[in-house]
Formats: sequence, structure tokens, C-alpha cells
Amino acid sequence: MDGSIPRRNFLKAAGAVTTAAVAMSPNASSAQQIAEEAPPTAAAAAPAEFDPKKFVVQHQLVKAGHDRMSPIAWNYLLGCADTETTMRRNRQGLDSIAFKPRALRGVGKVDMTSKFLGQKMRIPVLLSGVGSVGLIDPGGAATVIRAAAKFGVAAGYSSVAKPGLEEAGAAANCPKILQLYVRGDDAWLDNYVQRAMKAGFNAFGFTIDSAHFSRRERDIIHAGNNADLSDASDPYLSTLTWDIVKRFKDRHKDVTVAVKGVTTGEDATLALKAGVSVIWVSTHGGRQADHGRGAIEVLPEVAKAVGGKAEIILDSGIYRGTDVVKALSLGATTVGIGRLYCYGLGAGGEAGVVRTLEILEKEIEACMANIGAKNVAALNRGLTTPTTPVNHPSLFSAFPLLDSSNFSPV
Repeated sequence: MDGSIPRRNFLKAAGAVTTAAVAMSPNASSAQQIAEEAPPTAAAAAPAEFDPKKFVVQHQLVKAGHDRMSPIAWNYLLGCADTETTMRRNRQGLDSIAFKPRALRGVGKVDMTSKFLGQKMRIPVLLSGVGSVGLIDPGGAATVIRAAAKFGVAAGYSSVAKPGLEEAGAAANCPKILQLYVRGDDAWLDNYVQRAMKAGFNAFGFTIDSAHFSRRERDIIHAGNNADLSDASDPYLSTLTWDIVKRFKDRHKDVTVAVKGVTTGEDATLALKAGVSVIWVSTHGGRQADHGRGAIEVLPEVAKAVGGKAEIILDSGIYRGTDVVKALSLGATTVGIGRLYCYGLGAGGEAGVVRTLEILEKEIEACMANIGAKNVAALNRGLTTPTTPVNHPSLFSAFPLLDSSNFSPV
């Protein structure tokens, strides 16, 4: 075993070239690694016609994002596994929760600030990494990280995203978490974590839900992408074990380790035993295992298993401020968004992402005030109750004013 394997074909189509996907010796020098990555990408300017003031609700950014994205980018973004059941359950789970507002709490000005990895954030939101984000904006992940820093939240970085690790890390100063797709052995991991910490990442996360690339039929049929990737299990991701994660943590005791893709309380317990400090509840937005539970349905059992011993991130299906508040009430410490900010990214680059966050902040503030929570610490399970959904769950069911019939491929 030489410690690595060649990049996937779909990365070439997406314009994503990273060390995590390039064959190299685990002992290669940092200069050699950087040379193997894509050349620096110029910062992407917001489209000249983008005026943030014209966007006052999220569905306007969804529509604008669609209108500006290429069909390949749009269908990549929408792509979900097989029957898209997990994606729908992400939304159904969120819609199956009602609030129990408490009155006369004197909330005054709502404090939405929180901390992630010890750093203060304006709202408890993370911009989750998206692998082929370069299809949506030429600056790729660097644009997203700059937007996160400008607004005041954390950013995730997918190791298969454009640009490379060093350039993404240098894009801006904000809390950053690496979402790693393992492409090599222990020596390769040791080399990668050294680069990540030097590049300014605050946590080193293992992506654990991608042993086999899924069949995302929108992507395959409507964009012609990724059709050949489901033919075999990934040689490294399919052989990951908790022992590998624990060995890594034992070798790098000072590194904050995360695992992304936890969907059971049992795995949350194993993560703690492996020394993990950040447990990331995620269904990959419904893009990996089909017929799974919605992420929000998983959250209470994970929170119980964790018992406050680790930070908990929740993503998958989060499109509204009410979704963020529900996740925080049920045990998440930070809430990730993916497709939502990508709509803004497609609509207006960095400025579009910032505008998405500004609108989301307004929604969170109104929700917290109206259920009687004056700060994030006041959110708890007692403010929620099970209910019957009133919407049919879909990719766009959170945007009732949006007529998606003219751009949804089904």
C-alpha cells in the first residue's frame, strides 16, 4: 500500500483537485503537496447585478440561485440517494415538531450568539462543506469561508472541494472544521493533519457515512455526473473503523477530532470512546444512505448518549430559522446548513451567502422571541412537542411561496 489512491473521476468534472484526492507519498514535503494542488483561484466577485436589498426572504435567493447556476451545478446540488426518502424524512422530521411557546418571559433583545470550538459566533450556524462547490462559484470553498468570516459564523471545508487545503485555510479567519474523505493510510493521515493544523483549521473531522458512493439519480440523469462511482466501494472509506479513529486521536492528542455522519446513539457512544470531541449528526442531506431516519429524529438519542461530553453539530434539511431553533432545543450546539447557503452562493457569490445568513438570523430572532427564549441557553426540549406535519416533504417544501415547478427536474 503506497498510502493513497488516484483522485475520483468526478472531481475532475467538478474542477476539484485536492491533496485528499491525489496520489502522493505520505512522506512528500509540504511544498510538493501544495504544488500538486490546483493553482490559486482568484477571489470570485459577486455578480454585478446582485443587490442584497432586493432579497428579503429565502425563497427569492433559491430562485435566483437556480437562474444563475448551470444545469450541472443545480442538479448536483439537488442530488439525493435513490428514492430520496432520507431527504424527505429530513424535512418530515423537522415538520413533525411543533413549538410550545412560553409567554411573558421578558425576552427583550434576543441574544443569538454562541460558541463553536471555543470561539464566539454571531449565530450558532456552520456553513457545512460541499464537495463540488466549485461548480456553483469559481472561488469554491474559499468564497464560502470568506462569507462565513464576514458574517461571523464557522465554516466546514470538504477535502474534495476546490481550492486546495492551504488556500482554503488562508481565505479568512473564522472557526474552520475539516471534513476529510480519507484517501490513505495512517502515514497519509498524519501528513494531512499536520497540513490542516498549519493551514488554520480548528478541528479535524472524519467523514464516516461514505463507504460507498450513492446513486444520486438527479445528478446522474439530469447532469450526467457520478454514474460510475457506485460500481464499487471506496477502498479507504469502506475500511474505516473506530479503531483507526482512536489510533489517530492517540497519535494526535492535541487535535480536536470530529466525526461527520453519526446517525445513532450507539455510534455516538463509540465516538466518545475513541476520543472524539465533536459529534456531527448528519445524513449528508439525504445524499448517502437511502431510507434512513431524518437527522432531527436521530438527534435526541445522540444528545442523550453524549451527555454534554462533546459538541454536537446537526445538519441535513435545515432551511429555516425555526429549523435551527428546533435543533438547538433538542440538543445540538451548532447547526449546519448546506444547500441553503449554496442557493445564495449561486445567486450572488460571497454577498449572496452573507445575505442568506442575514435573513436566517432574522428568522431565528423572531422564532426565539416568540417562544420565550432570550438566549441560546434558554432553548430546551420543553419548548417542543411532536405534531402532525402539514406539508408534503420535499427539497422545496420549506419555501411555500416558491413556485418550483419550472425548475425542479421531477
